[in-house]
Amino acid sequence: MNRISLTSTLLALLLIVSCSSDESQPQEQDPINEEIYFPPLNSDTWETKTISDLNWNENQLQPLLDYLELKNSKSFIILHEGKIVVEHYFDGHTNTSPWYWASAGKTLTTAITGIAQEEGLIDINDKVSDYIGTEWTSAPIDKENLITCKNLLSMSSGLDDSLGDNASASNLQYVSDAGERWAYHNVYVKLQDVVAEASNQNWSNYFNAKLKDRIGMTGAWLQSGDFSVYWSTTRSMARFGLLTYADGKWKTSQIIPETFLNDAVNTSQNLNQAYGYLWWLNGKSNYRLPQSQVQFNGSLIPNAPSDMYAALGKNDQKIYVVPSKKIVVIRMGNAANSEAFALSDFDNQLWLRINALIE
Repeated sequence: MNRISLTSTLLALLLIVSCSSDESQPQEQDPINEEIYFPPLNSDTWETKTISDLNWNENQLQPLLDYLELKNSKSFIILHEGKIVVEHYFDGHTNTSPWYWASAGKTLTTAITGIAQEEGLIDINDKVSDYIGTEWTSAPIDKENLITCKNLLSMSSGLDDSLGDNASASNLQYVSDAGERWAYHNVYVKLQDVVAEASNQNWSNYFNAKLKDRIGMTGAWLQSGDFSVYWSTTRSMARFGLLTYADGKWKTSQIIPETFLNDAVNTSQNLNQAYGYLWWLNGKSNYRLPQSQVQFNGSLIPNAPSDMYAALGKNDQKIYVVPSKKIVVIRMGNAANSEAFALSDFDNQLWLRINALIE
């Protein structure tokens, strides 16, 4: 992702302050989700639990917070069954301050793609060119027509990932047939064009109506270089993590189709076991990383629970979802060490400290 400019930051602040969720009335929960707490849509109030309620190791909280502060964090939240257990802000950041999701926001595109498919607007097995026309790449037409929406979700388009972030046709060049090569690539943003064309409205409007407003998020898509990046408060990121933890349901409303979401957080192709539909998956026997064709053996984040899946963004923007522990963990901030596209050593070191708290 290109460096975020001061201008974009100021614009984000102005936009997010002006954004508010719908005044929809909360609904009664159903028995399936009765143990999960959902914060109200029209308020920033959020119920809490204490560390002692959960019999966690309270003496390990301060070492965790010290490490987060040392590693340039802006904010950190742990939810347990939807309730806030830990919420801390650093370096002047607050619960109303906006920050960018970077590539962690790819998973927002995943969610919207699933919603659009459930509404019958698209089919992820269709060719991308069925929706946005041909010549959206520089690949030969017969090769371009091999690329499906699912290939974009799973990073298996076969397009050259070495040419930078730009997703213009001239920058989308053929390397191999779709499905034959895994490469982390910003071509996924074409899914936003697919949804916009199929829904006959712009991406932001569809996103707001189908996801953001329905779970009480604030925030905005802001242009950064050649593509848009989502900015929001940390609590808005936590709302999306909670929605995902709850199998795509918000109280009684199924927002993201459960079957689609299950596919999204499991291996999507046989080239990178640790990748679903723009979600990273822990506990697999091997994985690949951005800007590399090397296969690494072992789990993506060895210290993290094996069932964890994650949205990982440049400079260590994180959403960790761990069903077995009933937790969602959010971290926003500057790069913990040097700039990294997704995974960094920070993930493993952070989980070492989270485990000391929760186990």
